[in-house]
Amino acid sequence: MPVRQLSSGTINRIAAGEVIERPASVVKELTENAIDAGAREIEIVTVGGGLSLIRVTDDGSGMPPGDLALAVERHATSKLDADDLLDIRFLGFRGEALPSIGSIARLSIETRARNGGAPVGIVVDKGAKSGIRPAAVNTGTRVEVRELFAATPARLKFMKSEPAENRAISDVVKRLAMAHPEVGFSLTTGERTGLRLPRAAETAADPEGLLARLGRIMGREFLADSVGVDGARDGI
Repeated sequence: MPVRQLSSGTINRIAAGEVIERPASVVKELTENAIDAGAREIEIVTVGGGLSLIRVTDDGSGMPPGDLALAVERHATSKLDADDLLDIRFLGFRGEALPSIGSIARLSIETRARNGGAPVGIVVDKGAKSGIRPAAVNTGTRVEVRELFAATPARLKFMKSEPAENRAISDVVKRLAMAHPEVGFSLTTGERTGLRLPRAAETAADPEGLLARLGRIMGREFLADSVGVDGARDGI
């Protein structure tokens, strides 16, 4: 589905909250975009607790040049069909994250569509957008965020220590990894790879690979003391 801008009526019906509160918020938004793009492998790298650098690389569907240019505009999304807020099938659907990040940091996106075409990139530096340019990237998308909150330095005083911000980032990635065992995740903070979760294989005893993923994150003791609950209500 191509990227398009939401209508004013839909924007007014969406409860717009604060998208970017801390580095972990950026990691969450970018990783959810990668999952929505059908990525099978997602690599996350942060430096300085995410304030100096956040890089998220995926092997998802990528974007053609026209969609990339629109993706950094406010309320532009490929994840809502006909503005139907009762039919949300994706994680990030408001179209706020990328322009919000680009307004307070240096945002660089390089992407290549899975169905072919040349790789392209764009830079949004504290709200100033570059044109679409050639890039060097494999199929999928690589997003880099540097100097987070450089445009709003007052926000920096609310940041916690680097270890605390790293823990918040790790927690976000673990939560997303638990919900998506079919996706491989790698998280590197500074020079240390703190989390490496290969795609969980499906087995007869664990058809979704969920138990295997939970065991890698929560440990064997958690699995031994847990009871699975499977149910549905109102289509959920």
